[in-house]
Amino acid sequence: MKVLYVIPARGGSKGLPGKNIRPLNGKPLIYYTIDAAREVSDDINICVSTDDKKIIETVEQYGLKIPFVRPAELATDYATSEQVLKHAIKFYESNGQYYDFVALLQPTSPLRTGQHLIEALQLLKEETEMIVSVKETDSNPYYVLFEEGPTGVLQKAISGNYSRRQDCPKIYQINGAIYIINIKKLQSRGISDLKKKKYLMEKRDSIDIDDEVDWKLASILMS
Repeated sequence: MKVLYVIPARGGSKGLPGKNIRPLNGKPLIYYTIDAAREVSDDINICVSTDDKKIIETVEQYGLKIPFVRPAELATDYATSEQVLKHAIKFYESNGQYYDFVALLQPTSPLRTGQHLIEALQLLKEETEMIVSVKETDSNPYYVLFEEGPTGVLQKAISGNYSRRQDCPKIYQINGAIYIINIKKLQSRGISDLKKKKYLMEKRDSIDIDDEVDWKLASILMS
């Protein structure tokens, strides 16, 4: 089964400007994801999708050729990951390169490694629709999540008579590190309708950098 590895890295970032190429513990953030992809694939199957000249320069300095410049309409706050993936797939197919699966690898997950990818890929079968990486959530809705009722009284978000957290059903949270998607299913039905299977990652490896606190935590864990 052939896999295309897409690393989405648009230039705009309101929370952390320039974060995709900002140095984290000595090297640009995006390099960690490129390194992980290179552990499981040749460069020909790794695609950094970006609209940003500085990101292009930084990635190509690392020896990875950028296959295209992402169109401006796919680099806005409103563009979806699905649109970005379909654009990349269409580009490769127009050049005679066809894949069975596409792996979406966000640069904001620097503690996701090649070993994680290997383990996730081992879960693939021909009938697989989608593999997503998850972690066990800290906020189990059976125990700690509440919503406000019509009278202003808090009530459990999901009902269940559990007096100890460890007795609650396990709940998983998508951590954003790995998405592996069946391309034919993606093209015919879209991401939201696909049946998802989990790949479980440890909490420490599941850091998704969104702000300065996440950045500092990732740096500490990597040190």
